[in-house]
Amino acid sequence: MNYRIGVDVGGSFTDFAILESKTGSLKTLKVFSRPEAPGEEIKLALDRLSRDGDLDVRMVERFVHGTTVGINTVIQRAGPKIALITTKNFEDVLEIARLKIPHIHNLHAKRPTPLISRECVFGVDERVQSDGTVLVEPDEQELERLASKLMSLGVKTVVIALLNAYRNGENERKIAQAFSKLSPDIFVVTSSETWPIIREYERTLTTVMSGYVNDRVSFYLDRFETTLTDLGIKAPILITKSNGGVMALDQARREPVHMLLSGTASGVVGAGYIARESGFDKVLTLDIGGTSADVALLLEGQAQHGVGELVGDFPLHMPSVAVSSVGQGGGSVAWVDDLGVLQVGPESAGSTPGPVCYGRGGVKPTVTDAMVLQNLIGHGTLGYGAVTIDKDAAQKAILPIVEKMKRSAEHVAASIIDISVSSMYAEVQALISRFGIDPREFYIMAFGGGGPMLAAYLARDLNVAGVVVPPRPGVVSALGSLVADLRNDFITTLFLELTAETVERLVTPLQTMRKMGREWLVAQNYDGAPLFEIYADMRYRGQSYEIETPLEHAWIEHQACESIRSAFHQEHEKLFGHCDRYADIQVINLRLVVVGQTDVPNITVVFSFWFDNVPLRRFLSVFVSTGAILE
Repeated sequence: MNYRIGVDVGGSFTDFAILESKTGSLKTLKVFSRPEAPGEEIKLALDRLSRDGDLDVRMVERFVHGTTVGINTVIQRAGPKIALITTKNFEDVLEIARLKIPHIHNLHAKRPTPLISRECVFGVDERVQSDGTVLVEPDEQELERLASKLMSLGVKTVVIALLNAYRNGENERKIAQAFSKLSPDIFVVTSSETWPIIREYERTLTTVMSGYVNDRVSFYLDRFETTLTDLGIKAPILITKSNGGVMALDQARREPVHMLLSGTASGVVGAGYIARESGFDKVLTLDIGGTSADVALLLEGQAQHGVGELVGDFPLHMPSVAVSSVGQGGGSVAWVDDLGVLQVGPESAGSTPGPVCYGRGGVKPTVTDAMVLQNLIGHGTLGYGAVTIDKDAAQKAILPIVEKMKRSAEHVAASIIDISVSSMYAEVQALISRFGIDPREFYIMAFGGGGPMLAAYLARDLNVAGVVVPPRPGVVSALGSLVADLRNDFITTLFLELTAETVERLVTPLQTMRKMGREWLVAQNYDGAPLFEIYADMRYRGQSYEIETPLEHAWIEHQACESIRSAFHQEHEKLFGHCDRYADIQVINLRLVVVGQTDVPNITVVFSFWFDNVPLRRFLSVFVSTGAILE
């Protein structure tokens, strides 16, 4: 028997989905995460599965892994000292950022402190013009002095993001090559190779995040690979990506920015698979773990993508599964502020010590403790027997809040839940407005350890059609990593007026990116037929930001300008309720997504702990009507 293993490492639990390829048998498992000793949870779980006879590690043919190590590094600001090299007189690009403030209704709001301190930002005398012409090449002696300076500062990673490098990255490559020779121990990352987009702040920020997480991600991946090797697993190792696809381990090491939202995206992909198999075509996913609640949109089982998803305090300007996150997880801590107002989060009890009711040393009451005090959970073990609920401990932990608020424990517990749900409601409403959907037509699919706990409350407030809860909802992200396709994004900035005369300028960039896409799949050891998705970032002349517009290959190949224009008008009208069919249109970026489809065996047995030899479609989802909730 051959096995495929999907693993998702979260803040509280690490989830496993083990698929036996021939029979389609699917087994699942959860163990506590070990952030202090990454890789130990993998060893513990695989040892347990092997002892129980559920797995032969010698027969593992595919191992897919999703992790939060990248995003946690940014959120916790736990990266090493890194430096930024930019064009002279553009050293303040990170501080200036964009004019908009994070919270427009807060007059005291401040922009987040950059990941690179100002004293580690250096300007180099070079210049590339907007058309890509190299006007000034970097000086070798200046680079030698700069390399010595960086070594004396103890810098481990250098980010290079020069003006107009999206047009021509030659100067960036020259600086990178010089640093590799002068300081071979320093990791160098360039914006032209990371994500060559127009707008220097977005391009610089994306490259900075890639450099910032590199050290910890590389350490984690090396340790992870060593753990699997020691266990005797020789299967190819794949890492889940922010865009909902997977990539080989080598690419993850070179381009860690692609895996910042890997765990979050895997959950959406897993939910999409369940939605397609169980016949739900309009779904809002609700993935609640120990730290956060993540909400995404599924149409006919397909995740929606976008750019600008938040990673901690910063937007990620690369295509990723469109997810709205709020710091309201099952482990979010309840507390009373200086004004006597009850608050929930963003601090989380995480895996260690976890909610008080877990009996692992926690002392601060959490959302999970509130659910226990409301008698909504705690009538059995949780986490595959890993947790036995201690209601008395939860009752004792909430007493300080009870005394401050002069309310009963039951009232405080209910208020904690209401506050948590209200925060989720605000995020979901933003997602609803963003995509212009009617929530009454959608079902909430609740998963993650805490999703089913709170889904009914949120469904009532949103007035959705219903709630879908898969059996074993805590391992949907691990399932998602098993069914995810190989997926990679390519981009070319064009900045051209869309006319019958200029549309031919789309042909060559598309051909180049298709060639790059095929080569990427070959590098991932994929020998099937590739699928290509084509998009253009377009806008009306005078607008500041673009709309992602799906295009057909034939429109570009045959230079069908009117078809491309019409597609953009339709997208604009769908989003904003109007369009101007006589206005001039600009094409800013042409993007290509290459997909290598994963061959997923027919899963005929679902979670054998509950059901034996049960067809997937019959028991995949449990439906709870919102009418029943309201009653």
